Amino acid sequence: MTAKIFVGNLSWNATEEALKELFSQFGEILSVRIVTDPYTGRSKGFGFVEMADEAACTQAIEKLDNYSFLNRPLRVSRARQEGAGGGRPNRGGPRSGGMRGSHSGPRTARSHAHYDEEN
Repeated sequence: MTAKIFVGNLSWNATEEALKELFSQFGEILSVRIVTDPYTGRSKGFGFVEMADEAACTQAIEKLDNYSFLNRPLRVSRARQEGAGGGRPNRGGPRSGGMRGSHSGPRTARSHAHYDEEN
């Protein structure tokens, strides 16, 4: 059974090849992916390592969590299942579908003309 590992606090200089080399000492690596910004191509500072063996995954997490890699302490844990939630909570930002930002500015007398006509 395969096991996916989350690797956080990566240096922007980290490469997928270097991560693969680091994790391969614990077992067979199926894939390595450093997440990058789609616009700049720059690393977002985290990635994922998929290992072929559950026991190797557990050992890698135990040994490499807080391990200094490229002068930064790694944060290593079991990755959450896709769609299992997590991430940032919705705080009503512009992509939330809320009412923020929908008002175009102060109302003018013209915008209340229909009310004045009725009274």
